Formats: sequence, structure tokens, C-alpha cells
Amino acid sequence: MKEDPIQVCSDLWVRCFGRPADAPPLPNLTGFLKKFDLWVLAYQRACAHHTGSFPPRGAIHLPHLRSLLALQVSVLASPRRPHPWGASTHLLLRSPVDPPSTRPISRRKFQALLDAAPPPFQDRVLQELLLLLLEPAFEPRFSPKSHAFRPGRSPHTVLRTLRSHFAGYLWFLKADLSSVADGLGTDVILRCVERGVSDRKVLSLIKSALRTPVKAGSLPRDQEVDRLTKKRMKRKMLRKRRKKKVLNENEPKPDPYWLRTFFGFAPREATWVPNYGHCGILSPLLANICLSELDYWMEKRIAKYFRASKLDSIWKESINDGSHNPAWPEFVPSSGNEKTRKMDYIRYGSHILIGIRGPREDAVELRKALIEFCEITYGLRLENSETEIEHITRGIEFLDHVICRRVIHPTLRYTATGGNIISQKGVGTLLSITASMQQCIRKFRRLELVKGDKDPEPLPCTPMLYSGQAHTNSQMNKFLETMADWYKYADNRKKVVGFCGYVIRSSLAKLYAARYRLKSRAKVYKIASRDLSHPLRESSRNDAPEFSDLLRMGLVDAIDGIQFSHMSLIPSCDYIPFPRNWVPDHELVLREYIKLQDPKFFCELHKSIKQQELSSPQDDISKVVWDYKVFGVWSKSQRTTKEQGKLEEGANACRVSCAG
Repeated sequence: MKEDPIQVCSDLWVRCFGRPADAPPLPNLTGFLKKFDLWVLAYQRACAHHTGSFPPRGAIHLPHLRSLLALQVSVLASPRRPHPWGASTHLLLRSPVDPPSTRPISRRKFQALLDAAPPPFQDRVLQELLLLLLEPAFEPRFSPKSHAFRPGRSPHTVLRTLRSHFAGYLWFLKADLSSVADGLGTDVILRCVERGVSDRKVLSLIKSALRTPVKAGSLPRDQEVDRLTKKRMKRKMLRKRRKKKVLNENEPKPDPYWLRTFFGFAPREATWVPNYGHCGILSPLLANICLSELDYWMEKRIAKYFRASKLDSIWKESINDGSHNPAWPEFVPSSGNEKTRKMDYIRYGSHILIGIRGPREDAVELRKALIEFCEITYGLRLENSETEIEHITRGIEFLDHVICRRVIHPTLRYTATGGNIISQKGVGTLLSITASMQQCIRKFRRLELVKGDKDPEPLPCTPMLYSGQAHTNSQMNKFLETMADWYKYADNRKKVVGFCGYVIRSSLAKLYAARYRLKSRAKVYKIASRDLSHPLRESSRNDAPEFSDLLRMGLVDAIDGIQFSHMSLIPSCDYIPFPRNWVPDHELVLREYIKLQDPKFFCELHKSIKQQELSSPQDDISKVVWDYKVFGVWSKSQRTTKEQGKLEEGANACRVSCAG
């Protein structure tokens, strides 16, 4: 181990972002496979996934390093002997969590263990290494309209883009490409990867991972399970969940209840995660590589479809003419022959949304072209049932948010000829993005926290039955904070977060009523207050010490009240405008760093600073250090004192002359 793996990865990111857009594929990535430091970093990342903690380099034992070196030698061997993906025996590298098996077992049990064995740890290490190499190679090539499985992008960036850039569109085309993305063939994936990487070793590893058959699990998927068996399995899982589990020494802790509950609120567009053969964590990147062909095709269609109109209020001249501020309404119709024809596109995973400013016939024609493109490029046909064309007035649901248009009637005040101020009622449309309340209720019902649909009734939070009041409240507060952040860009943020707070508060009140034998929620609220911050105790234990005494002695934890008990405590929607040419912070830093590395650009920047008589931060810092060394005080304060003295002398002279 001679180099810093973080520095090696950083240099690779800088090198890939510094290449021109039409550069040929990266020819040599095998040299990075020969760097043992990157293998150690991939091993650390894989250990963090398996054990829950990132081990330092100095804490890796020598036998594990030797096994890792043997895995590197095996991968770099001749292509005639490909890497054994999904192997269950003769493993070169094992997980640090796997205990050594010394107890003899029968052949039948051994075969059953092999059939039900999870993916080997050494495959995860190799997947992490390939991800470290392929992600910087393809990130500069991806379209900015793709937001899933990419660093610095999330569903929040999708919602902010929709709010800022999709105002003024009349028809929306929504398509689900999950069937196409899941059915991508090996040849299609390799053809798309070869456009960015031409290294034979990397391509052979991906090819063998895609073509190696995956072992079936212990239960075949086509095996039908009757209703009674399902009921028994559910009861068994409930008993296992309620039973206190003692973790092994190196076993990672499970996710806390609040995090598992929040994962249950994941929208349908975010639950899709591709899985190709033995690629594992490399599959989302491969899906983005293949679907980026659709992004390039749509960008050409957008530029071809654009037709400016001087009579319109937005996009009068160019496609990047910047739409109006989304917080202000548009006082013109959104359709008509005299209006600008324009469309925009965004993709999250395998789900796409296209906004069209034009007639419905254009949306129908685009859907036909989209189906033909998928059939020609990917060899798979997209069904009509997987594409929808909706009008903005009906509302379009995307990422559990509803995109709609509100009609408002603001009062316009302007100055007419003669200086008369005229007030006139206007008609405007305003793009609105609201959280879907029905989806929120449906997710709560799936988690068994409410029952009913139109008038939902909260249910007791049974998974927290054996937890203390302080622990339960803290868990639910974390969940509510996360939900408030998830609905950060919804117009009805106060309403939906207030409903979540009501459900959680009522569910915990019912739980506490059952645990402390208080019979009703009203008695719980009377003792513990509205936010459930006051301590509760069983009525049968009258001899128990006071909670304040136990808290003073450090025997119990402080009880935090449930957040958002009043509507005024819920934060409002975030309406900060989203820049049209927004890029994540890491891409911005990379491009600025690449510019500063260019000697020509640096010399021009230095000349411009001298011509404008500006001082660089380095010069200011050096002056401050020199002044402190020489004078013991910053000279700027001395200069300001001298200037104030001169001003005072001038003022006194003026007073004397006036008195004379």
C-alpha cells in the first residue's frame, strides 16, 4: 500500500470531468485494478455494508489482506479464467462477520446451505471496486435531466425542477419504463457501456457478471402459498419481531423503527431498484447508462420541437430564455397557435415525465415515437398502458406529489396616461405542487398505523409496546422530522405534516393508554399533556419514586414532547427558486478546479485582477500577517483612524470659517 486511495479516486474524477464531451471511451482502467490501495478501499466499503462500521486501514488483519491480494491476482488473471461470480465454495475472501464452521453436517443440509447462501462477500468487494472506477467515467456523460442513483441528486431536486421549470405546460406525458429497464439484454447493456469505457478487462468482468446464472433461493418463486400458510407465516413473523433478540458480537444493528417506518413511505418511483445478474450495487449505474440513450434522444426532440413566439409571455426568443418567476402567475392562456411551442423532460430511475406546451396531438405523436424508440434501441416494446397523457387541470401524480394548476384572480395596479392609478382584476394560472394526502393515508394504512380511507382512525403503535416513553417519543420525533423534510417543497406542507403529527400522537396515546391502563386517549392527554411530554406511570405502583427524582439521579432519560402538536410549529413550504442550469456542488467544484489547473486561464485571471486593481485573498492574508508581525495590530484599523482624524480636522476648519 503506497498511495492514498481517496487521492487516486479524486484524480480519476478530475481526469474524467476534464475530458471534452466528444472524447473517445476511456481506454485503460486495468491500471487502476492493479492498485492494491483501491482494493483496500473497496474492502472497507464492503465491510461497512456488512458490519455497519467503516474499518480503518490499520485495523485490517494480515490474513484478510492476504486474501484480498489473492482475489486481486485471481481477477487480473488471463481472460480464459473469468471471475467465479456467485461462488459458494472455494472462496478467496470471506466476510469478517462469517464465523468459521467446525461442526460437521450432513450432505443434505450442506447442499441446502449452498442453495440458500447469500451473494458472497468477495463479489461485493469487486462490485465496489468497479463502481469506484465506472461512476466517474460516466457521470460527465449523463444528462442533467436524470436524477436517480446519482450523487448530489434526489427526489427533492426533481420537485424543485418541476416547480421552477415546468410552469406553463399544458399536457403531461408520464411513462413507466420499469418493464423495459428490467428486461435489458446483456448485449444491449454491453453496447451502451462500450461507448464510455473500452477497457477489455472491465468489460469482460461485467459480461461474466451478467451472463453467470443466478442461483434460485430456498423457496421457488412460482410456488403457490395458500391463505392458511400465509397466516401462519405472518403470526410467526410477529412473534419473532416482538421477541427480544440478542445480537452476535460482529452482527450489525438493524435499522431503528423510525427509519423503517419512513422507508415505508417511499414513493412508487423510488422503490424500483434494478438488479442485473451478479452486478449487485453496479446495477443502478448500468441502468442509468442504458437509459441515458433515451435522455440524449429526448434532448434532440426538445430542441427540434421548440418554436418561439413574440406574442407569448415566456420563451419569446430562445429555449433558455428563462421562464418567469414560478411564484408569480402567468396572465396569458397556455395554448393557442400564437403561443410558444416547447416541451421539457425529466427522468427519475425508470419513470419519465414530459411537459408539453402545445396541442394534445403532439403528445400522442411523441408517445408513438417513444414506443418506437424503445423497440429499436432496447429491443423491447413499451405498452400503451404504461404511458399516460394527462391535462394539467386533472393533476399529475409524480413522486407522491400532485402537479396541478391553480387559477387565481389577483388585482393588477398600474399607472395610466395622466398619472392615474388603475386597479383591475386579472386572471392568472399558478403551478402548484402538493403532497398527495391519499397516498399518505395509504402508506399509514399499510404500516398498520391507521384504519379506514376517507376518515382514517389511528391505531396503537404496537411495535413500540415494550419501549419506554422517552425512547418512543424520541423515535417518533425523528420520524416526524424526516417526514417534514420529505414534504419540504409541497404547497400543503403544513396540512400533510400536521396530519402525520396527529396520527403519530393519537397512535402513541392509544399505546400509552393500553400500557399504563388509562382506558382512553383523553386520560393520557390529561396527564401527559397534548405533546405527551409529561411522564406516565402505572396506577397500581403508588410507591414508585417521582420522575423528577429519577431524572436528577440519572436513572431515566428526559422525555421530549411530540413535535408539531400545533399548526404554527410546522415550517412552511420552501419556495426558493431553482436555477435553470443547476449542477450539484461536487460537479461545480470539479469544473472550477479544472479551470484553475489550466495555466492560460490562471494567467488571464491574474491579469484581470491586476487590471481592476483588486487584491486576491492570498495577498490580503499576507498583508494581515505582516501588519500583525510589524505593528502588532491590523493596519486597516490604523488607516481608518487616520482618515477619521483628517475628516475631523476638515470639519473643525469649516466651523471656524463659518464663525468668522
